[in-house]
Amino acid sequence: MPETVTFKIKRQDSEITKPYWDTFRVPYVSNSNVISCLMQIQTNPFNENGNEVTPVVWDSNCLEEVCGSCTMVINGKVRQSCSALIDKLEKPITLEPMSKFPVVRDLIVDRSRIFGALKKVQAWVKSDGYHDLGPGDRLSQKHQEVAYKLSECMSCGCCLEACPQFTKNNNFLGAAAISQARLFNMHPTAKNNADERLDSLMQEGGIANCGNAQNCVKSCPKSIPLTESIAEIGRQVSGKIWRDLFKA
Repeated sequence: MPETVTFKIKRQDSEITKPYWDTFRVPYVSNSNVISCLMQIQTNPFNENGNEVTPVVWDSNCLEEVCGSCTMVINGKVRQSCSALIDKLEKPITLEPMSKFPVVRDLIVDRSRIFGALKKVQAWVKSDGYHDLGPGDRLSQKHQEVAYKLSECMSCGCCLEACPQFTKNNNFLGAAAISQARLFNMHPTAKNNADERLDSLMQEGGIANCGNAQNCVKSCPKSIPLTESIAEIGRQVSGKIWRDLFKA
C-alpha cells in the first residue's frame, strides 16, 4: 500500500489574485475521504518542497452529503468531497474550486447565485398566519415519492457546474431552481403561487435557456430527476403561455 497520497490543489489567495497550484503529500490512511486529507494538510501545511505555506481552506459542514457545502472539482469531476474516498480516486488527486462561481479563497466559492435563483422562483410555502388550519390535503403515495426526491436538493451546485448553459456571464437560473419550482408547484398550498413561479421562468434566464445537455442529472449526487423536472416545468410554462394568450 502507498505510504503517502499526493494532492495537487488549485489555490487562490483572494478574490482578486491569480490562481496557482500547490502540491502536498499526506500519509495514506485507508478509507479516508478528501476532507480528512485536507484536514491533515491544514494541520501540517508544508508542500512537497518542504516549504511552509498558508493552510488550504475549503467549505464543509455535515460531512455526510447532506449540506452541499463541500462541493469541488475532484480529478476534473464536480462532486462532494466528503463522499469522495481516496481509495477510489486516481492518483495524484487534483482538487479545484468550482469554475462557475466567484472564488473567495482556495477551494471556497461564493454560491449566493444559487440562493438568488431560489428566491426568484419563490421556492417556499407562503405562511398564512400561525393559527391551526386543520389537517392538510391527503397526498397519494406516488406524489409523496416524487416530492420527497425533489426535496433532497441541497443546493450544492454540482448540476450548475456541469451545465454548459450556466456560465459566469449569463443569468440562467439552472436546473436546481427549475426543479424546486416543480416541487413547490406540486405542494397543496404553495401551488397557489404557481403562476408567479412560471412567470419568473418565462423571463430571460429561465426555462428557455436550457439546452437539454442533461449533464445536470448525471452530476447530481442525490440522483434527483432534474431532466424530468425541466420537462415538466416546460410543459407548465407552455400551458401558461396558452392561457395568457386566450386571456388577452
